[in-house]
Amino acid sequence: MPYNIQISLQKLLIGLIVVIVPLSVVGLYLTANADSSLRQTVGMHFRTIAQSEALAASRFMRDRIIDVSTIARDPDIIEAVRAANRRYGGISEETLAARIQEIERQWDTSTADSLVKEMMSSRASRWLQQQHSLNPRLLKIIVADENGAAVAATGKPIHYVETNQERWQAVYASGKGAVNITDVRYDASTQSDYIQIVVPVLEEETRRFVGAVAALVDVSALFSAYDQQQLGPTGRILLVNGSGIIVNAPNVTPDLKLKSEEFAAVNGLLGTIEGRQAGYVTADFSSGKRIVGFADTGLRRSIPNLDWLVVVSQGEPEALAPVRGLVRFALLMVMLSLLMLVVLAAHLWAHREQGLADLEVIEAQKPSQEKASA
Repeated sequence: MPYNIQISLQKLLIGLIVVIVPLSVVGLYLTANADSSLRQTVGMHFRTIAQSEALAASRFMRDRIIDVSTIARDPDIIEAVRAANRRYGGISEETLAARIQEIERQWDTSTADSLVKEMMSSRASRWLQQQHSLNPRLLKIIVADENGAAVAATGKPIHYVETNQERWQAVYASGKGAVNITDVRYDASTQSDYIQIVVPVLEEETRRFVGAVAALVDVSALFSAYDQQQLGPTGRILLVNGSGIIVNAPNVTPDLKLKSEEFAAVNGLLGTIEGRQAGYVTADFSSGKRIVGFADTGLRRSIPNLDWLVVVSQGEPEALAPVRGLVRFALLMVMLSLLMLVVLAAHLWAHREQGLADLEVIEAQKPSQEKASA
């Protein structure tokens, strides 16, 4: 026997409101929490990426310093430097300075050809050339004596003597010797990024500064790892220095000296324990709100001028796109439920007014009906 179920429109609307409105409100609350949780998860993910890349950069640079330091500690290199220094015995500082400057003036002329040939054919230079062949990252290696004059090299140096006195004094370090690293530079001819690492040559017995080894180091392999990371259309991984200048980023070379917007947002957090532990921040930029993760390479503790920071960022709408769709859907459902509630209220009010009018008519008709019956 078929069932005949009849439900009034009023009861149906009431049932829908009772069910849909609470569920929509709960759904909106849950999706709003999911939005916040996803923002935190994405921020922590970006922090993990930044920490991984910062560790890779730190290891790369420390390994290259070890490469150059190994050359500076080689007995043949130390002996070549000491032999060059012995030639200065008994010469006054004025005479020595004049002699070095004279060779520097003649360095690119035929007058210095015999000196260059002697230096390039020395045992130390041949050994340096072997090291260059074994480790192609070392683009050029130059060994200098205690006065900064070239002793051995993989190729003819541009200058006979170190011309940057400030950098030389940093390596000399009052006779104690210290590692010095330059900023990243870009070589257009080879289309590669490089830095110069200068390591002191110390006398074995006294640990006294007797010279230095300077090497141009190719860092393109390190930077290519950043360029290969894909975080969507608005995502990017940056390597910036302590001034906020971008050292490396996709389609950005160090010589452009571009400032990182993200650095301004994270710089203040680097000085607090909470900020460093969080490792990410959500901030407003000219292009909109972005989630930014960051990590310090830690190189500045041993090399003050190598204050690199890895920054990973992405536009918040793109990063939270999966949840934002659910939030919009939940909000739409709540708005529809409220609209249905308004319609039901209007419907009930209209029927209530109609019912009251009908009652008034009935009450008005009762006396006349009673008279007629009498």
